[in-house]
Amino acid sequence: MKLRITIAIAAISVFGIAAQAQRLYTADTNTGHIAYQNGESLEYTVKYGFITGGKGYFTVRDTTINGINTNHVVVRGETTGLADVVYKVRDAYESYIDKDTQLPVLAVRNISEGRYKRYEEVTYDRDAQKVTSSRIGTSDVPMNTLDMVSAFYHARNNTFNDNLEVGDTIKYDTFFSGKLYPLVIRYMGKEVINTKLGKILCYKFSPVTEKGRSFKSNDDMHVWISCDDNHVPMRIKFDLAVGSFVCELTSYSGMKYPLKRV
Repeated sequence: MKLRITIAIAAISVFGIAAQAQRLYTADTNTGHIAYQNGESLEYTVKYGFITGGKGYFTVRDTTINGINTNHVVVRGETTGLADVVYKVRDAYESYIDKDTQLPVLAVRNISEGRYKRYEEVTYDRDAQKVTSSRIGTSDVPMNTLDMVSAFYHARNNTFNDNLEVGDTIKYDTFFSGKLYPLVIRYMGKEVINTKLGKILCYKFSPVTEKGRSFKSNDDMHVWISCDDNHVPMRIKFDLAVGSFVCELTSYSGMKYPLKRV
């Protein structure tokens, strides 16, 4: 089971070209809201139909790196049960996010999928508008380039809120796997979903997926974000060529605000 696909989405790593929108939100958007805190921990269950095939974890810890106060955010994914026997996955994506600018200082990708292994560190130089990868060297990037994890946490703070109108687009420049990619997400409106944690009013988004990279079309993924001050992903659904996967929040601790139920 390619849990890498699930973790990439947990970190929201889907790329595409932005469609026409009423308004466009980028990394320049800053509302002053902070949706998470030191100690937040989110646990997800990944299912293929009725079969549980994996777990996902999002954690936030405060730390200092190179004299900068950061939120160290880690997104981990692992296979469980039979999937773990057939194709063992242990993936981790990390981002050290400057607490003042909300931009990453360092990003880490540590992939273990069967026999495939890959490790990469990317450092960000804002003044020079460059990133340096431990695998490919230095690249020029736009000023506010993010990694996939910090892009999602930036959106939790600044974009997932009631200022959105149906049809609005969120677009971030992200650096991933040695390349610059546009991360594009369309806002679809609000929806109440039933979860293990109760009925939750959510903002529904459709990341623009790239047809041919496991997806059949540009609209094969949906994400539901809680309509409260936490702005946490409650459910992520992938419609892939091999079937549908659902990743759902099943437990949490350390949220900054109470989870709002309907």
